Amino acid sequence: MYLIAGLIVHSIAVALGVAVIFQTSAVAFSALKFLGADYLMYLAWQTFRASAAKFQAERSPEAGLWKLYRRGIIMNITNPKVSIFFLAFLPQFADPSRDPISLQLLLLGGVFIIATILVFGGIALLAGTLGQWLNRSARVQKIMNRVTGTVFVCLALRLATTEQ
Repeated sequence: MYLIAGLIVHSIAVALGVAVIFQTSAVAFSALKFLGADYLMYLAWQTFRASAAKFQAERSPEAGLWKLYRRGIIMNITNPKVSIFFLAFLPQFADPSRDPISLQLLLLGGVFIIATILVFGGIALLAGTLGQWLNRSARVQKIMNRVTGTVFVCLALRLATTEQ
């Protein structure tokens, strides 16, 4: 769900022209890029430190839904690639001779969000089922934490070395 909330922010930013700042300003792009990379490194550090018991605690509804949501939306919003993608992708389908461009871009963002809900909803259902199976073993949880931490480090490095 955090991805959807992040996509709403990116859609509005593109419709209002804010995302252009990140395309045209090297300073703004770099600031957002390094903020996102720093956050991913923080998440990697947290994941490497997590024990199997903590892994289970974060999955409980009382302890972690808001924390997981907040983590995901920060990752999504601070990823300049998503802004650039929306900036490059959505305007291709807008027609200046029709309704106001900003309204068209919001509508296109909404269509993209609906498609994302359908695709990622299916992935989430599969992941939930697979997660229950994997959650039975503390060893598997520790391995998953290491893999997840490594993925966060790789994403942070990739993001930090991205050119505008």
